[in-house]
Amino acid sequence: MSNYETLLLARLKGNTSLSGWTGGLKLLETVVSTQEEAKKLAENGAPEGTAVIAEEQTGGRGRMGRKWHSPKGKGIWMSVVLRPNLPLMSTPQLTLLAGVAVCRAIRRATGVEAGIKWPNDLLVSGRKVCGILLESSLSEGQLQYCIAGIGIDANLAEDDYPDFLKGVGTSLMIERGGLPVDRTDLAGTVLAELENLYTLYLEQGFGPIKELWDSLSVTLGRQIALNTAQGRRGGRAVGLDSDGGLLLQDDKGQWFSVCSGEIEMI
Repeated sequence: MSNYETLLLARLKGNTSLSGWTGGLKLLETVVSTQEEAKKLAENGAPEGTAVIAEEQTGGRGRMGRKWHSPKGKGIWMSVVLRPNLPLMSTPQLTLLAGVAVCRAIRRATGVEAGIKWPNDLLVSGRKVCGILLESSLSEGQLQYCIAGIGIDANLAEDDYPDFLKGVGTSLMIERGGLPVDRTDLAGTVLAELENLYTLYLEQGFGPIKELWDSLSVTLGRQIALNTAQGRRGGRAVGLDSDGGLLLQDDKGQWFSVCSGEIEMI
C-alpha cells in the first residue's frame, strides 16, 4: 500500500462527517478505469457510497468515450456507487450535484477558484481541471445504480500533458503557482461534500443544489453555441430548468432548454 493510500484510509476513517462512505472504500494502484471497477462492485451488490480510488488509470475515459489522461500519483481518479430511488429522467441532476460537490471541495481544500461549465466540467481560467461522468444501469426499466466518475488534475505539471491537451487542461498545482496539492485532504473533502450534498438532495430535492450550482457556474450569462440534430444553435445561458437542463434565450427572445450535448462558450 502506498503512502497516499495509507494516509487516505486514515483520513477517511477518522472523518466523523462521513457517516457511511468509508466502509466501501477500495484503493487500487493501477486500473484500466475506476468506472469499470465500480461497476463490477455495484453489480455484486456493493452498498451506496462505495468508492474506488486509483493511483493510475490506463484507460480512463470521459463523456462520449473520450480518453481521460490519468498519470500515476498526479490526480484524484475516483468513482462512487450511488443507488438513488429516482426516475431515470432525474439522473442528470446527479451530474450537476457532483459538479457542485467537487467544485466546493476544490475551493475548500486548495483555495483554487474553480467554476462549473455545464454540464460536467470544472474550469480554472478557462482551462479544464476536472471532469465528471455519470453512468446509470437499468433493469426492467428501473434504475439500479449510478456510478459517479470524478477525475481531478491535482499535481500535473505542464510537461505531464500530452500534446492534444496542452493549453486545454490545467492542474490545481499549476494554478497554485507550482504549490502541490495534498491529495489525501482533497479526496477526503470531495467524498465529504458529495455525501453531504447527496443527503441534502434526497431530503429536499433539486432546489438547494440548483442554487449552489448557479453560484458556482461559469456558464450563466454567457453566449453559448451548440450543435444539435437540427443544426447549430446559440443563445445566452440564463439558468437551469427543473430537470437540470440548460436554459438558453436566443436572439429573438425565445427560450429553449438543452438536456444534453457539448456546448461552446463564446
